[in-house]
Amino acid sequence: MRLTPLRHLLLSLGLLALAACHSRDAATASGGESPEAAVRESIALVRADDFAGFWRHALPPHDYALLRADWAKARAGEAPMTAAERQRIDTTLRQLLAPDAEATIDARLQPWLADARARYGDQLPLLVGIGRALAGKAITANPHLGEAQKRDATALVDALGPWAQQAPWFDPGRARHAVGLVVAAARKLDLRDAQSLRTMGFDQAMHSYAIAFGGIKQVLALYGLPLDEALDSARVVPLEYHPPYARVRIEYRLLGKPLALESTLVLQDGRWYDQDLLQGVRQAHQRLAAPARAASAASATATAPR
Repeated sequence: MRLTPLRHLLLSLGLLALAACHSRDAATASGGESPEAAVRESIALVRADDFAGFWRHALPPHDYALLRADWAKARAGEAPMTAAERQRIDTTLRQLLAPDAEATIDARLQPWLADARARYGDQLPLLVGIGRALAGKAITANPHLGEAQKRDATALVDALGPWAQQAPWFDPGRARHAVGLVVAAARKLDLRDAQSLRTMGFDQAMHSYAIAFGGIKQVLALYGLPLDEALDSARVVPLEYHPPYARVRIEYRLLGKPLALESTLVLQDGRWYDQDLLQGVRQAHQRLAAPARAASAASATATAPR
């Protein structure tokens, strides 16, 4: 059985995520006056699909400037696409941007859905169960997660498992609607070829992420996973307050189940920021800077008088 329609749909979603706002406020404040305020504003920005505002808020001004400056450097260091990759992406983009994209893709997808449902519909709960077990083992074995993080991640997997087993993945009407959502998002992204994925600047990328995330949320809601409702239900509960550190718990409901995750914040210049996010950006900058420092040192050694 050929999986071409599924591959094209998945690649379309992947392109949205990779290429994947309007900013609510170009002057979004950096950090929060309190740990709870910092987290609440981050949640609100994600809820608004405002990734540009999110990063402005989530990082101190100096780190935000580094993130923007590092963006082009990181893209330049990526391995070049192969000819096959470029052709596959270009073909998919042409199909998504064609005037009759919805009808053409749907006509190819519907027969595949009917065949897949006949072949694999009864096996889907078992396959999802296997994936759920594997995800649980991976969480347990992850050395970078603390016990609380493992507990929260496991609870999330347990909540998503029954949904994934029962979601109407093979429903032709929903698939047709999903195709329309993907095509609409692709047209908003205004990507013409594979090369445009590599040449996007930071601002364009954040705009694309917002469009992609909004489209993905719509598709997931179509299949019964309302992420916006989960974000709307979130509340921030203080756990510890020992400046320059604080810890909070984010409680939310997903698919009717109460879930939570914990976050540690750090005080920088009178404002509060998520510690893990801040460390991740700084570590990424250090990795990018390391080759340049090594090259500079090697050049200095080579030109030094003997």
